Amino acid sequence: MSVPAELLVAVVMLVGLVGVVVPVLPGLALIWAAALVWVLLDGGGVARWVVLGLLTLLLAAGTVAKYAVPARRATSDGAPRTTLLLGVVGAVVGFFVVPVVGLIAGGLLGIYLAELARLRHSRAAWSSTRSVLTGIGIGALIELAAGVAMVFVWAAAAVAT
Repeated sequence: MSVPAELLVAVVMLVGLVGVVVPVLPGLALIWAAALVWVLLDGGGVARWVVLGLLTLLLAAGTVAKYAVPARRATSDGAPRTTLLLGVVGAVVGFFVVPVVGLIAGGLLGIYLAELARLRHSRAAWSSTRSVLTGIGIGALIELAAGVAMVFVWAAAAVAT
């Protein structure tokens, strides 16, 4: 693969890392897809397919963590899964009402209103909302770490091969 082509793959991967932080882009999937293009355009080879397999494992781990950590955190603190579901609904509605910013604000509002309806007290609802948001933040950090690991594994393989 030519140097300009590998630089293009690297740029797409960096855009994927931005996508992990900005939830409009499919971050980890974009990084993985760039690696797949790298493998296919360079004729494959066992080493490159092994790298893609490793990136697939990191993709799976990061994606599972993104959803499992907030759910586990919420349920361990007493919030039902419906709270997270209503947070997702709020995020989707918020995204269409106020693009990008509404995604976060709508999700936060959805979680807070679900907890307020369940707990009937604003202070307890906010405490529960903070707990869910902490879980979401931890899940996002794990997803970001998986993305960074994917890029570093690819970069090491690109330099080595």
